[in-house]
Formats: sequence, structure tokens, C-alpha cells
Amino acid sequence: MDEREHPLPVEDTLIADERERDMPPRETATELDEDDRLKPEFVRDVIDLAEAGEDEAARERVGRLHPADIADLFELVSDEDRPLLAAVLGDMVSPDVLAEMNDYVRERLIDLLAPEQVAEIASELDTDDAVAIIEDMEADEQQAVLRAMEPEDRAAIEDALSFPEETAGRLMQREYVAVPEHVTVGDVIDRLREDGDLTTDFWEIYVVDPMHRPVGTCQLSWILRTPRDIAITDVMKREQTLIPVDMDQEEVALRFQKYALISAAVVDKAGRLVGMITVDDVVHIIQEEAGEDILRLSGAGDGDINEPIRETYSARVRWLVANLGTALVASSIVGLFGGAIEQMVALAALMPIVAGVGGNAGTQTLAVTVRALAMNQLTDSNSWRAVFREMKIALLNGGTIALIAGTATALWFANPALGAVIAAAMIVNIFVAGVAGVAIPLLLDRLDQDPAVASSIFVTMTTDSMGFLAFLGLAVLSGLTSF
Repeated sequence: MDEREHPLPVEDTLIADERERDMPPRETATELDEDDRLKPEFVRDVIDLAEAGEDEAARERVGRLHPADIADLFELVSDEDRPLLAAVLGDMVSPDVLAEMNDYVRERLIDLLAPEQVAEIASELDTDDAVAIIEDMEADEQQAVLRAMEPEDRAAIEDALSFPEETAGRLMQREYVAVPEHVTVGDVIDRLREDGDLTTDFWEIYVVDPMHRPVGTCQLSWILRTPRDIAITDVMKREQTLIPVDMDQEEVALRFQKYALISAAVVDKAGRLVGMITVDDVVHIIQEEAGEDILRLSGAGDGDINEPIRETYSARVRWLVANLGTALVASSIVGLFGGAIEQMVALAALMPIVAGVGGNAGTQTLAVTVRALAMNQLTDSNSWRAVFREMKIALLNGGTIALIAGTATALWFANPALGAVIAAAMIVNIFVAGVAGVAIPLLLDRLDQDPAVASSIFVTMTTDSMGFLAFLGLAVLSGLTSF
């Protein structure tokens, strides 16, 4: 027989055929734009087909999408169209689709399903993905779903839910591969081939002692390239990064980033292996934590466009009220110099410039500091060095802006004294902004408060108040005006 008729061995051909059957069809270029996003016309076409009752046509179009793109489709349609789309697609709304879906959108769809359906979906997912679906449900709904699950799956989910939110215990997968330290490479290969209950996705095999404590890890590539009679302990890497089960997920992400991990073992307080965390889960955490810090700086709540209006309102309005209180502090300082402003109207025109530039300078420093704290780049060892660094930068920035603003003011108002006053005020306020931008988040961090939450309000209050006080105070002291 010609080799070209059958280029692969029979076993390899069967494996390749099986893999092709399991993979979803690849999307065509007509559904995605150049940025791999669903085209608006494709989204409209699917909804139009669903509303027209052409279910098969809608399913055929959506069937070519990857599960992540199907999840995007649900996020792009309106809240009113999602139940119809779910009904039309039916079993195409698979566990993989739900695992990729936005939390708020997923919660809405889960509410439409019976507990038995949710239990069936959760049973097909890895523990961490199943927990992500169940953890946000109401307590009575959770219990109904758990009762409908198989005892083994239910026990794993209940164990995960016993850990605090946003910890390694919630994030980890309970499905992993571990072997005793006395076996050979051949024993490991035989077990991988014969045990049908092993998890399907893993990169490392954990070697454990009789107390089930990890003593090393071994990559699959090492096992495949090592003779069968070699002891696994001679192949494994003894240095490993272990994740405590109660570690915060942000710290987990930092460890993955720092040590370039693909997966890591999770251990309980006794040091026993209880699960593993993989890099695909950490990517989501990094994105989530980075987004949270940005949104907290602005007081925008979760900042999700799918979040219910009432929750968005509640999250935003309390920070606006707090901001109103700090604005009153700055306003009261302006009120102290009401007489001076009446004597020289130009002061009123220039005050917002001093406060605005100072506020921007403070925000720049604040953003850098909060990021450094989140990435563990700013610690007790280098905090004072960071403060002095920002002081130097603030003086350089302040001098540059002061020269520009002072010269422009002196020429525009034909008043060199006024130009000197605004220049001095700029230097003072930008210097204060730089110090406040680094000192306030550091102080909040030392007090075990999240520096991303409240820092922006205090920095803004400081720069506004100091800007008005410096500018108006210097105007009075220089003799331009009087109280």
C-alpha cells in the first residue's frame, strides 16, 4: 500500500480523528472582525433568526463558533434577548460556554435553569469552574443544586465553598495526578494509560510521600524522555512553589508571575497536597485584579456593563457623596479668601488651573504607587526610597510647569507679580501632590486597608485644598490683595 494513502500509524490516525470530533468547528472569517470580535451584523442576524423562529438556521450559524465566542454572543445581546437565545441554542450552551461567560450574564442564565440542569452542567466542569457557577447563587438555590449532584461531585464543591472567597481553596482544581515516591517512570506511564479516572488536562505530576505531602514535581516531557526503569525521584524536581490553601488569589497570581509557573500544588495547613492551580486560571485572576484596582481608584464599583443598574448606582453614589464632602473642604478654603478674590478677579480664573494640574500630578503618582503595591514591588525595604524618588520627580515637574504657567500668566495679565505667585503655587501644589500620591496609599496599606479604594479621594482633597491655599495665600502675602 502507498504510504501517501495512510501517512499515520493506525493508532495515531484514530487519535487524530477522535480529537477532531471533540473539537468545535473553527469559526469562519465572516463572523469575526480583524480583532477576533463578533461582528455586529452577525449578532443581529442570529437574533433576527431566533425571533423569526428559524431555530435551525440560528443554531447552524452559532455552531461554528468557539465556546468563548458563544459566551461573547450572550454578553453582546440585550438582557431581554438572552432567554430567547438560550432557548434556541439549547444544549449548545455547554459547560464550557458558561465557564467563559461574564458573571452577571451567567447568573441570569442560571436562574432560567432547573437545579438538575445546573447540577448536570457543574458535574461536567473542573471543580474551580463549577464553583464559579455555584458560589454566586442564593443559599437555597445552592442547596437544591448540590442535592441534585452525585455524592463525589457534591463533596468536592462543598469543600471548595468552605474556603473564603478569592483564596487558593476556591481557585484550585481538585483533579490532579500524584504518584508515590517509590515508583519508577514505567509505573507512572502505565498508570497514566490505564487509569480512566485521571483528569484530562495537566502538565505536571506531583510526587508525594506516605503522608501525601508533595516532595517534588515532574513534567510530562521529562517522563516521556526517560527510560522506564529509572526511579521517579531521580527525574523529579525537588524545588517547587507550594501554594497554601488560604492564600489570597492576588498573591497566587504574583507567585505565578514571579516564578513563571505553569501549574502549582496547593497544600493544606498540614502540608498535604489537596489540589492544583493552573496558569489559565491565573490569567483570569490577573485580569480581574487589575481591573478591580483601576475601578476602585475611580469609585466605579465592579464597572461591568452587564451589572444591574441598582448595584451600579449603589456602588457609585456613595463615593460621589464622599467626594462631595471632600470638595466642601476645598470650597471652605476658597471662602476664607473671598475678599481677596473680589479685589482681583484674575485669581478666580487661575485657581482651577493650580488645583487641576496638582490633581493630575497626584493621580499619576497614585496610579504608579497602587500598582507597585499590588505587584509587591513596594515594600518596607524600599518605601522611603520611593517617597524621596517621587519628591524629586515632583520638584522637576513642578519647576517645569511653574515656568510655563508663570510666564504665560505674567504676559497675559501684564502682571509679573501674579505670574510669580502662580509659579510658586504650582511648585508647592505639585510637590504636595507627589508626596500625597505615594504617602497616602502607603499609609493605608500599613493600616491593612486597600489603597486602591480610598486613596483617590484623599489625594484629590489634598491637592485641591493645598492648591487653593497656596495660590490664594501667596497672593495675599505678596501684597497683590488683602483680606
